[in-house]
Amino acid sequence: MTEQIIYLNGEFIPLSEARVSVFDRGFLFGDAVYEVIPAYGGHLFRLEEHLTRLDDSLRGIRMQNPLSRQKWRTLLERLSECCPDEDQSLYLQVTRGVGDKRDHGIPKTIQPTVFAMANPMNRPGPEVYAEGISVITLDDIRWQLCNIKATTLLANVLARSQASDEGAAEAILVRDGKALEGAASNLFIVNSGLIITPPKSPLLLPGITRDLILELADDAGIPWCEADIHATELANADEIWITSSTKEILPVTILNRHPVGDGKPGPRWDHMMTLYRAYIQLVRG
Repeated sequence: MTEQIIYLNGEFIPLSEARVSVFDRGFLFGDAVYEVIPAYGGHLFRLEEHLTRLDDSLRGIRMQNPLSRQKWRTLLERLSECCPDEDQSLYLQVTRGVGDKRDHGIPKTIQPTVFAMANPMNRPGPEVYAEGISVITLDDIRWQLCNIKATTLLANVLARSQASDEGAAEAILVRDGKALEGAASNLFIVNSGLIITPPKSPLLLPGITRDLILELADDAGIPWCEADIHATELANADEIWITSSTKEILPVTILNRHPVGDGKPGPRWDHMMTLYRAYIQLVRG
């Protein structure tokens, strides 16, 4: 079996040869940002939108993008060439780089560490879409700059772990009585046919799939709005969805051990998935 090739600091090398210094600030402090970009049939999914979000994240931690958009496209396309007929998930990470000592202060001169890899898309099985998933709600204990896609994800890891311990697939995070997003997903509800998602703010990640769903709803004449979702509204919603680049659109059928609606994926979700899959088919070409 051919060994996986990854990109690290300007080189394409076998995974077994990849090395990062223990003084890398991404390792020491989580001083880094990342992106996850799907590739369908070898075609990068909404690359410009992902790279714009990468720029925003880097700006948020006082960094400049170390590569041009064309260089990002070239290296990501090369990584995806290993399996052009297979749907893939491309991960890229930019850390502030390697310092000469462990110090919270940002060094004045430092070279970023740039890493990227491609893996098969770990899409949920058909039974998940047919039956939906179970989620729980938890207090949001993260920091106040969740719009930055940073690698400092310990709070998210703990939330997902607690959800798993309780037999759930995801945790929806609640702050000041408002449901914001999942530990690794954006949030939608449906009430009386109206699709609702929380507005963009520093308290949640601006999802690429989230934005596409709103575009598809707009094109199809499906009513939607951005509005705060209070915990009581979440509990009484007709439908709940969570979304991400790798999960796509997942229906939530159990919330805190109670059924959502009739306990089955709802008609608005079914319509939106049809639109979403048609869009992905166009991407594949």
